[in-house]
Amino acid sequence: MDTFEKRIQAILGNDNARTRRNAERYRVHLMKRLSLPLIVTGTEDFPWEEPYVLGGWDMREYEKLKKTQPSYTDTFELQALELPDEHEDVVAMVKRISDGRVFHIGLSWLCCEDEESEAYILLDDYGVWHTNY
Repeated sequence: MDTFEKRIQAILGNDNARTRRNAERYRVHLMKRLSLPLIVTGTEDFPWEEPYVLGGWDMREYEKLKKTQPSYTDTFELQALELPDEHEDVVAMVKRISDGRVFHIGLSWLCCEDEESEAYILLDDYGVWHTNY
């Protein structure tokens, strides 16, 4: 068992399947370990951005939509961790640094900017768990 799996097992025990119950257990764990607010950004393009980022859709329209929609290129302040959504993803309430707009984004789409911090490892582990289990 590698280090990542040991950390997941310490949080979820032997039942590490991605379920709403386990996402809630993970949320409780993260709330105890993270010091909020925390500066985060996107791990990759958010679902609404994919057609623009991968090509084919109007880039001018994309730039316009980024003013009202959250973008993976934005920097956010993670303010709260809310109950899991229909995708068994903890919902992150974030405030965009540039304009103060508040969004609700699946936590698995976010990462901590400080790669040397415990928060980076905690969010990375959560994202890997959410994506792969």
